[in-house]
Amino acid sequence: MRRPLIALAAVGALIALQLPAAMAASSSTCPGPSVAASSARTTCPTPDPNQALYDQLAVRLRGDLARALNTAHQLSTALDLAAANQRALTAVIASWEARIADLEARITALETQITETQGRIDVEKAQIASLARSIYRQPDSLLVLFARTGNLHDAMVAATDMVVAGQRAHALEAKLEADLAKLDAARSARLAELNSQNAVMAQLSGSLTALSSLISEQNDITTQLQALMVQLKAAQAGLRNQPPSVTSALAQLLEQQEQDLIARAYQAAWNQAQVGAGLAMVTRALPVGTTLPGLILSWPMAGAHITQPYGPSTLYLEPPLGQYAHFHTGIDLAAPYGTTVTSAADGVVVAVANTSVGYGNYVIVAHGGGIMTLYGHLLETDVKVGDRVARGQRVGREGSSGLSTGPHLHFELRVNDQVTDPMPYLPALNGSTTP
Repeated sequence: MRRPLIALAAVGALIALQLPAAMAASSSTCPGPSVAASSARTTCPTPDPNQALYDQLAVRLRGDLARALNTAHQLSTALDLAAANQRALTAVIASWEARIADLEARITALETQITETQGRIDVEKAQIASLARSIYRQPDSLLVLFARTGNLHDAMVAATDMVVAGQRAHALEAKLEADLAKLDAARSARLAELNSQNAVMAQLSGSLTALSSLISEQNDITTQLQALMVQLKAAQAGLRNQPPSVTSALAQLLEQQEQDLIARAYQAAWNQAQVGAGLAMVTRALPVGTTLPGLILSWPMAGAHITQPYGPSTLYLEPPLGQYAHFHTGIDLAAPYGTTVTSAADGVVVAVANTSVGYGNYVIVAHGGGIMTLYGHLLETDVKVGDRVARGQRVGREGSSGLSTGPHLHFELRVNDQVTDPMPYLPALNGSTTP
């Protein structure tokens, strides 16, 4: 972006330098009504031979200005949506923080119980050891014990008490050991749950950071669009009496700036989709077990025919990709204007926007496993972010919004944010170009 701005400044300086000379060259003197009465000469303008070119350039720049104004409005709407998503995500994070605090409190209580139980076990073990020593010191024969006490009843009671005390001590120790094992298991489970909750929190925080970056980027785009509109207006005001080479260069630079901003608008759409997909993932809203090798997509529009395939393109409006100066990142399908557009597979809507640049009105659906599909240039969008959609469910209608040469649907497949040819995952056309 810096290079077009520097070049634009150079062109502006050139216009400023050439304007007085152009104005002087565009005027001449002509005789007054009475040459004999006065030798004074009246200055009068001569027709500019480049006037037709200036008029064409003015129309061209007015078109650029209108698109820039509309883009600024649409990006402002997208910015409001992103801000709303940020507030919702912040509320979700607050809820998870409360759940984590509750888990930590429960773990602390379990650790207190474990400490108390371990203390009781230690006491019982000490009593059992003392009892064992007492039994060891006792006679090993009931007759000897009877001889010492002189009473058979007392001897039997003493022997029975020893046995019962030993049994009770061992039973209590066994129970406490079982209680301790349960408490340890409960603590381990809570710790595992806490680790899981902390991982979710980390993902949510990452999503919030990405969303904040998206909002900053959209703010930056809006600011640059406003500067672009100022430049366009200034260019229109200075069209008169300029060499065609200057005005043509100015128009090319301004349009290059607009193209750069449009490319950033494309990326902003997928940034928003990544945030939405991350949130859907941590809330377990995405389909489970979706993988690219097993992916089967349905045609998103019935009765359509392919007007442009996936891959390298000669169209100037297509964005660059890798070694290619222009690359069509999806397939274009055409059908009667307003035809219903449906989701190609089960999933969750992660981005919806209504813009006048790039994809125009579009819907992006996440299907799990890093797989997302985009439906662009829609006449209208019929879903909102967070909606679960089934295969074949309506998401909008075919239109011609954004950078579109006519009514069609731009259908795009991305896997882990990498553009992918959707044709291998769609049903065969049986030799026809109609789905």
